[in-house]
Amino acid sequence: MHLECYWYTSLIIEKCQCLCYNLFMKKIILILILIVAIILFFLTKDYLYDPPSKDEELKDKIGQMLIIGFRGTTANQYITKTIKDLNIGGIILFDKDVPSGGTVERNIESPEQTKKLISQLKKTSKELFIAVDAEGGYVNRLKEKYGFQNIPSAFEMGKLSIEETKEKGAFLSQQLNDLGFNLNFAPVVDVDVNPENPVIGCLERSFSADPEKVYNHASAFIEGLHQNNIISAIKHFPGHGSSKNDSHLGLTDVTNTYKDEELLPYKLLIENGYNDMVMTAHIINKNIDENYPATLSPLFLQNILREDLGFGGVIVSDDMKMKAIVDYYGFEEGIIYAINAGCDLLILSNNGTEEYDELAPQKAIDVIFNAVKNNLITEEQIDQSYNRIQSLKEKYRIKK
Repeated sequence: MHLECYWYTSLIIEKCQCLCYNLFMKKIILILILIVAIILFFLTKDYLYDPPSKDEELKDKIGQMLIIGFRGTTANQYITKTIKDLNIGGIILFDKDVPSGGTVERNIESPEQTKKLISQLKKTSKELFIAVDAEGGYVNRLKEKYGFQNIPSAFEMGKLSIEETKEKGAFLSQQLNDLGFNLNFAPVVDVDVNPENPVIGCLERSFSADPEKVYNHASAFIEGLHQNNIISAIKHFPGHGSSKNDSHLGLTDVTNTYKDEELLPYKLLIENGYNDMVMTAHIINKNIDENYPATLSPLFLQNILREDLGFGGVIVSDDMKMKAIVDYYGFEEGIIYAINAGCDLLILSNNGTEEYDELAPQKAIDVIFNAVKNNLITEEQIDQSYNRIQSLKEKYRIKK
């Protein structure tokens, strides 16, 4: 009996030892497999992940330098693919399609639809500028007839108190923020030198003929925009208020009409810390630059705006397909001149008198990329513009 118990006990112990040994060996094998897998991963990771080339990185930076427009009331395949493929920096929305005379749908129909569109665009890229021209009065894409709450024109606000103008700006910024916008191409700081000016005075886009009053109201309006995290863009540098023509339709010469006082609102705003965005004007003043309008002129953008006034923020061009540029300098040359002059952002609204062109963003990127490769634009210039754009987006938390 004792021998039988001993035999069974020995058998059980032997089987347990065998089982433990098998479990141990399985663990060892699993660990070895894991080690081999890790080694293989690190040996082959360069083949599994192909990092972007320098050319791809350059094109991505160039894409961030564009704000583009498109047709459609939803985030259609064209615009979502363009944003992703070209790493586009921003979108500008309109209520009317100019090239078609309003027969083709643009972007803004109602508050609900606009909010949904912007939400769709932000799913495509969370670091987009979503821009609009919402000055108030006649120049406002968010019109009452679509269900939005309008605000007075700059001219009407100029008759109000400074505090009331600030309240109007804050009211507008709340509406913009609720819809999903983060950039308003406003306020206009042009001085109302020529009340008959077809593109400024006649449209009530100037606060006043007094440059200090323009500064005071513009400053208040900007403060209102900032209350709800909306980026402002003061325009049209160095001042469009004295012109007799519309730069949408052709080159506008202010050589004999421009007043030095038109620069004062910019000077005062920048001295008091303004650092968001300045939009350039396609106006030529041969007393400063005999050959180029401000958008294409280093004398205006580098010497005056950057060096004399000390502006360190983002310089954005007015629409680069306006006739003042394309009819006199050409699309490709205009883009190269603008970047070399100091423009960080280029607007390609695809919503002017020119033919609508879905390939315009790709064409612009190709122009800039090839110009860098042919030493017509320096990579340093691209890097500087890219860094300013990213700094502004970071400041207003427009980031991934």
